[in-house]
Amino acid sequence: MIEQSVSSPPRGGARLPVRADAGRYLILAVVFICAACGLVYELELVALASYLIGDSVTQASVVLSVMVFAMGVGSLLAKRLRCRAAFGFGLLEAALALLGGSSALVLYASFIWLGESRYALVGFSVAIGILIGAEIPLLMALIQRFSRQDAEGTVADLFAADYVGALVGGLAFPFLLLPWLGQLTGALVTGWVNAVAGGGLVLWLFRRDLTRRSRWVLVTVNVLVLALLATAAVLVDDFERAARRAVYGDQVRVAIHTDVQEVVITGGRRGPLELYLDGRLRVSARDEFRYHEALVHPAMRGPHARVLILGGGDGLAAREVLRYGDVREVTVVELDPGVVRLARTDPALRELNGGVYGDGRVRAVYEDAFTWLREALDAGGVGGGGYDVVISDLPNPGVTASTKLYSEEFYGLATRVLADGGRLAVHAGSPTTQRRTYWTVDATLRAAGFGTTPYHATGWPSGFAAGPDRVKDGTPAVSDWGFELAGVGASPRLGLARDAPRLRSLEGATLVEGARGVERTRMRGLPPSTLVHPRYGA
Repeated sequence: MIEQSVSSPPRGGARLPVRADAGRYLILAVVFICAACGLVYELELVALASYLIGDSVTQASVVLSVMVFAMGVGSLLAKRLRCRAAFGFGLLEAALALLGGSSALVLYASFIWLGESRYALVGFSVAIGILIGAEIPLLMALIQRFSRQDAEGTVADLFAADYVGALVGGLAFPFLLLPWLGQLTGALVTGWVNAVAGGGLVLWLFRRDLTRRSRWVLVTVNVLVLALLATAAVLVDDFERAARRAVYGDQVRVAIHTDVQEVVITGGRRGPLELYLDGRLRVSARDEFRYHEALVHPAMRGPHARVLILGGGDGLAAREVLRYGDVREVTVVELDPGVVRLARTDPALRELNGGVYGDGRVRAVYEDAFTWLREALDAGGVGGGGYDVVISDLPNPGVTASTKLYSEEFYGLATRVLADGGRLAVHAGSPTTQRRTYWTVDATLRAAGFGTTPYHATGWPSGFAAGPDRVKDGTPAVSDWGFELAGVGASPRLGLARDAPRLRSLEGATLVEGARGVERTRMRGLPPSTLVHPRYGA
């Protein structure tokens, strides 16, 4: 709440350089810009924390709740600055521009080189929140110099400009800043705009309220802030390359930002290829065959003329499917066209997947798997009597953005695209390191009408802590992937088809033995995960 003590325009102040109406509109324009910048800072913290730490719901809750609390603290602290509102506002905006503009850079650096960014996240949320909270009380004191209306009308104008600015900032972040500038440069440019707006307002409109010393302090501080932000923006590409080398090593060959995610490929010429999506290891040529053989081949026992792959844009699951000569059609539903483009064009990745996208039987569809299933059914079904095999090669269910693809509703759609006797194979996380998540997938499949057969496969240690399935606790551990083989109404029998090709890591006997080991980890009585009540990560 803004106190009534600032409701009356101050008397006897220094003469102002513009008419009252013009000054009022200039202040409201700065309120608009500062509000837009403030919301961009908030969204930058949420987005980067979700990317680096994971669990976007938790990160958004932490950032927003801490920041709102800090804004209240900032509003109280602003009382001490009302007697020097112009000078205080100028310093405040310079500090906010520096902290907000550099927040993404510092957060990313702390994650890369210190291995921990949670403390930095909370620290920036508190500091930025305090500074944002102090803005409106100081602006209220400043606008009273020009306002001829009562305090209530002035407050309404300020908050209207503030809310509209927040709207513009909220829309500019995903549709302008991220696509065109990226997270790091986008935050730096936002800080630059913030400093120019705040410093320009005070140094021009309220210059006669400032002592000579105060003017020089503000000029010096703002020039330093603008210089630091500009220097960081010039060097941000070098910073990103150094950060990638620190995470992925010296063999980064491809590093691109698609419309969906960051894609990095290392190795391939010297050393094994590794594919990272948003910093998470998705494919390693050292052991990917263990994962893909275990995911695909148990489901191919039975009719398999028509196969649907949900995810799997790298083409590696399709490679295993096409090892069966009687497969007539493979549909790959991949959200990110950039991954498929790399699978087609990158020499090392194309060699690894066997050039599957050059096979006329393979068709790629670029859409969210949930949306594609629903739209295909709404349009009258998938044709051909349904798919004999559906393979769910999707990100780990512990990644928040993927939880709807492991929901009861999603699996309900899958039951309707399967042919009679069809099988669904699901990558379900690790039954050892993610035991609750794994058995929640099992409970969710059963709730959707499937009978399930759990099993797992092992791989080599990855040496990369950020992978969704590869968790290290300080000592090398064997990679462990869990799967579910499901059939509508009945649990499919686990095994390999008679016409199965020769496999590098999988045999019928070891598959069955592994299933027995998984069964010993079973957690009973878990509720299914739904769209309105996701259970993963609980």
